[in-house]
Amino acid sequence: MSELSYAHGLGTTPLLGQTIGACLRAAAARHSERDAVVSCGQELRLTYAELDAAVDRLATALLARGIEAGDRVGVWAPNCLEWMLVQYATARIGAILVNVNPAYRTHELAYALEQSGVRLLFSAPDFKTSDYRAMVEEVRGDLPGLEDVTFFGDRGWQELAVTPPEPDALTEREAGLDRDDPINIQYTSGTTGFPKGATLTHHNILNNGFSVGELCGYTEADRVCVPVPFYHCFGMVMGNLGALSHGACVVIPAPGFDPTATLRAVAAERCTSLYGVPTMFIAMLADEGFEEHDLTSLRTGIMAGSPCPSETMREVVERMHMAEVSIAYGMTETSPVSTQTRADDPLERRVSTIGRVGPHLEVKVIDPETGRTVERGRTGELCTRGYSVMLGYWEQPEKTAEEIDAAGWMHTGDLATMDDEGYFSIVGRSKDMIIRGGENVYPREVEEFLHTHPDVADAQVVGVPDAKYGEELCAWLQVRAGAQELDAAAVRAFCEGRLAHYKIPRYVLCVSEYPMTVTGKVRKNEMRETSTERLGLA
Repeated sequence: MSELSYAHGLGTTPLLGQTIGACLRAAAARHSERDAVVSCGQELRLTYAELDAAVDRLATALLARGIEAGDRVGVWAPNCLEWMLVQYATARIGAILVNVNPAYRTHELAYALEQSGVRLLFSAPDFKTSDYRAMVEEVRGDLPGLEDVTFFGDRGWQELAVTPPEPDALTEREAGLDRDDPINIQYTSGTTGFPKGATLTHHNILNNGFSVGELCGYTEADRVCVPVPFYHCFGMVMGNLGALSHGACVVIPAPGFDPTATLRAVAAERCTSLYGVPTMFIAMLADEGFEEHDLTSLRTGIMAGSPCPSETMREVVERMHMAEVSIAYGMTETSPVSTQTRADDPLERRVSTIGRVGPHLEVKVIDPETGRTVERGRTGELCTRGYSVMLGYWEQPEKTAEEIDAAGWMHTGDLATMDDEGYFSIVGRSKDMIIRGGENVYPREVEEFLHTHPDVADAQVVGVPDAKYGEELCAWLQVRAGAQELDAAAVRAFCEGRLAHYKIPRYVLCVSEYPMTVTGKVRKNEMRETSTERLGLA
C-alpha cells in the first residue's frame, strides 16, 4: 500500500509559551543596546531598550483611555515605526489589534471597523494619493462604536507617545493575560460574501514568526529588511515577530514598496535577510541602479505570495547573494506559514515546491469529496492543523465551521500534491481565487460590490492572464433592461475610491447570459477561457 499524503513537522525547539508583550520584555533584557527597528524613510532607529520603553508609554496611554483587554484597536497606515508601536502596545495590554489594509477605500474601511467593533483607530493622515482623514470623516458618522481616531504625527499622537509609563498598572494588566487570548484580527476575503476577520492569538502568531525565523537561521545578529506590508501576516508576523523572537533588527525601507529604496536600505543597513513577493524581487532586479548597491551582506530571505519563476529565483541567489532564500506557503488563517523550504534545499526544490511542513504542524492532502487522505503523488485539497490555526472568524461561527472541521483541520481550498520526500506542490487553488501581484482577491466580494451599480443586473468576476501582475480581473456583466452597456472605464470610475485598486476589474465584458452547468452553477473555468480568447491574452 502506498504511503499517504500526511506529514508531521518534528520540532527540535519548543514552542514559545508566552505573550507577545512578555517576548518583547525578554528581548529588551537580553539585547537592550542592539537595534530593534530602523525606519529608513523616517530616519528613526530604536534599540530594544528604547522600543520597550516607547511601547510602555503608549500602552500606559491606552490604559488611561480605558482600553480593556479584548477591546479592538484598529491601525490604518503604511509601514512605519508607529505601526510597530501600536502592534506591541496593544499586545502588552491585551487589546485586539485590527489590521486595516492601506489600500482600502471607504466601502471596505467602514465594513472592517464596524464588523470588528473597533473603539479606537490609529491612522496615518494620508498615503500616496489616499486622503485617510477625508475617508475617516466620510464613514465616521455611521460608526457609533468608533469612539476616537488618532492620526500619526498629530498633537494627540505626540501626547500619547510621551505619556509617562506606569509600571504597576502595566504589570497588573499583563498578569491577567494568557498566550491563548485573541490578539489580532486580519481581514481576508472569503470564497463567499464579504471579508472575514481571521482571529489570531499571541500563541498563533508569535510562534509562527519564531518558527519561520528558526528555519531562516536567525540570530540577534540578523537584520531583516521588510518591504512587505505590516497589515498582512507577511510583514507583522514573519517580519516583526520573526525578528523580535530572535533579538534581530527590523529594517523598514519605505512606507510602501519602492525597489530603489529597498536596495538602498539593504546596502546601508547591511541587511542579512530580505522579504518580498516575486514581483518585488523582479522589480528590484530590474532597477536601473541595481549594480550600484552592495548587497553582499544578504544571505537569506523569504519569497511568498505566488509561485516564483525559476529564472527569478536563480537571479536572486546569484545577483542578490541570497543563497539561503526560502519559499513559504500559508494563509492568514494559519498565522500564516504551514510549509517552507530549508536553507539546504536544492534550488529546484525552491522553484517547483512550497517546501515541507513546518515544525510542530501537521499537513495532509485530502480528497475534497470524501475527506480521506490521498496517496502520495495524487492531487487533493491541502489541510493543516496545529498551533498556527486561528481561533476562528470574528463573530462568524458559521463561517468558521465551513473552514475548520471538527478535528481541527484548516481546509485551505488549495489543490496540492505531496511527494515521497515530503515536499508539497500547489497545482491549483480554490476555484475562484485570483492572485493579482501577490494580493489575494476573491471574486465574490467584487461581484457583490458591482451589484450595487444601478445598471448592473448580475456580475461575475474571473481572473485572466497578465504579464505584469500574473492575473488581472475581468468582470462579466449583465445590465438591466433599458440600460446601456458598461465599458471598463465606466466600471473603474464607479469603483475608484470605494474598492482597493487591486480589486478593480481591468476588463469588462457585457453579456446576455453566462455559461452554466445543468444544475445552474456558473462555469467560471469556461468564462476564464472565453475571456482570455476574446481579449487576445492567450
